[in-house]
Amino acid sequence: MLISVILAAGEGTRMKSKLPKVVHKICGKSMVNYVVDAAKNSNCESNVVIVGHGKDKVINSIEDKSTKFETQPIGENMPYGTGYAVMQAREHIKEDDQVIVLTGDTPLITGETLTNLYNHHKSGGYKATVLTADFENPTGYGRIIRDSLENVTKIVEQKDATKEQRLIKEINSGIYCFEGKYLLDILDRLNNDNVQNEYYITDAIEILNNDKEKVGGYKLNDNTEIMGVNSRVQLAQAEKVMRNRINLKFMKEGVTFIDPENTYIEKNVSIGRDTIIYPGVVIEGDSKVGEDCIIDSNSKIQNSTIKNEVHVKSSTIIESFIDDFTKVGPYAYLRPNSHIGKNVKIGDFVEVKNSIIGNNSKASHLAYIGDAEVGKNVNIGCGVVFVNYDGKNKHKTIVKDNAFIGSNSNLVAPVIVNEKGYIAAGSTITKEVNKGDLSIARARQVNKEGWVEKNNK
Repeated sequence: MLISVILAAGEGTRMKSKLPKVVHKICGKSMVNYVVDAAKNSNCESNVVIVGHGKDKVINSIEDKSTKFETQPIGENMPYGTGYAVMQAREHIKEDDQVIVLTGDTPLITGETLTNLYNHHKSGGYKATVLTADFENPTGYGRIIRDSLENVTKIVEQKDATKEQRLIKEINSGIYCFEGKYLLDILDRLNNDNVQNEYYITDAIEILNNDKEKVGGYKLNDNTEIMGVNSRVQLAQAEKVMRNRINLKFMKEGVTFIDPENTYIEKNVSIGRDTIIYPGVVIEGDSKVGEDCIIDSNSKIQNSTIKNEVHVKSSTIIESFIDDFTKVGPYAYLRPNSHIGKNVKIGDFVEVKNSIIGNNSKASHLAYIGDAEVGKNVNIGCGVVFVNYDGKNKHKTIVKDNAFIGSNSNLVAPVIVNEKGYIAAGSTITKEVNKGDLSIARARQVNKEGWVEKNNK
């Protein structure tokens, strides 16, 4: 069985954060989740995450609930090190397993690369295989030493490398594939006889070579995949790489990005073909955008579903649903649980919350629609307010099909406007409006002749 062991116990002090390092998000998804996904996509049947600092936060962040966890003990006298972390997974490793060892702070690694690593490991008959890469500037990385047959004989850390060895550009990624039998044996033989008093999994390479066993090296094509994240600067760099991957994938699938470098789409988003995304757009969470949509600049869509041929103009949409052919904005705000029907117009500076708006209805500008059921073919005029809150409780307004709500009206909930009900502009409605009735609820206009001249003497 192919399994993964993912090291995610570190604190990540350089992040300067109250959160464990691997919980920090890239394009809306925590780093460790990307690594778990990569392992799953490489056909690992079991994934074991080693947790330590902030373990509850790490465990709670994992999306795949089949993931297994082991805790690395924390304390002043604990030896630590990558080897010590892998030791915590011993009970999950069987002799006939193949084990991929990963780090939770390399979110850019892909399942395809891990599959290639595993295939290279198996085809070469290696007991261990190191994932490597060529860096033009390898400073700080462990160098890969190979023999004449291209087998890996040693990993030399920067501080221990000779002048000649420091010229080597092939480096260790910190990702490995082991045969389970040999990994279990190595874990028994690792020692922490070093300055840091830590157990290092890199020592496995030297142990295997001393035993005359073959160790392979599989070299990456894309060095960004092994970019580790240890600081906020590196977090931003990884975010940029991942954002580019996401946007490139959508463009290959038929989505137009006017300026991909300034468009921010999270990992779990889906977008249909022939949709056009303008610069400054942010689409987050599990949002789904259909085909032939236009999403204008500075729109934000969060955990929402947008169907086909919808035009969103510089608006904010949160946890809502928008059906086909609808236009939203500019500067509209759809708050959670808004359900907008087909061919609806939600215009500029209109706010909707916890409401259903039926097909072919429109609220063209400057309205608040909260806790409401609005039917089909309803017109909501400028300045209309659905008065849903009495200071203690929220109440519901129902406006039925073909009703007309005149400008600057207040609908004081709970209230019902029946079919073809017509509200005169400037009315404050507190009672039910019957079908086809005109309702006027405003003070009669009184003009007092000469009042201004009399009162300015």
